[in-house]
Amino acid sequence: MSYELIIFDWDGTLADSTGRIVDSMQHAGRLTGLPAVTDAEVQNIIGLGLPEALQTLWPDITAEQLDAMREAYARNFVYDSQVKMTLFEGAEVLLETLQQHDRLLAVATGKSRRGLDRILDDLALRHRFAATRCADETRSKPDPLMLHQLLEELNVAADKAVMIGDTTYDLDMANAAGIDCVAMSHGAHDEDLLLSSNPKALLHSIAELQQWLLQH
Repeated sequence: MSYELIIFDWDGTLADSTGRIVDSMQHAGRLTGLPAVTDAEVQNIIGLGLPEALQTLWPDITAEQLDAMREAYARNFVYDSQVKMTLFEGAEVLLETLQQHDRLLAVATGKSRRGLDRILDDLALRHRFAATRCADETRSKPDPLMLHQLLEELNVAADKAVMIGDTTYDLDMANAAGIDCVAMSHGAHDEDLLLSSNPKALLHSIAELQQWLLQH
């Protein structure tokens, strides 16, 4: 059986952006006067919607600090961070190859709609995806709502879709939606944590992912 629909997380799965997210979150926290957080603590929340991520890192954050953090984080991520962010090697070829094999492609991400659209336009990749869902227009991962919405929009049955992600939030969301999932080890969560969510496969590069998907 070949999957009709392949749904990708963005940060840490297609985009090598973990370092930039960590840098931007820590910088915004300093500007807002919040307690320092470690790299590992920030990596653990990658994949959540921004409000959920901030409330996980700083449970006592006030509404005023939350608004300030959202603004400072976005500004640093887009304009100020010196940490490079690129697609993982082979990602553009992967998307093109899958389309040539008549697979529908989608994105389910913790990014904001504005943030995802900016990146897709900057990279000229919008045409690769039949549909996308962002955390600020639905429920944050690991709630399965964004996957249910993508399946409904694209008229694909759950057993004909697969979710590709680098965090347990991605994998647990897929499990809750009744969708197969594949874990990528090159992102935010470590291998043991990913394996705890029972993915169909644990892969280590875009090249491995392409080979696996073309066989499934």
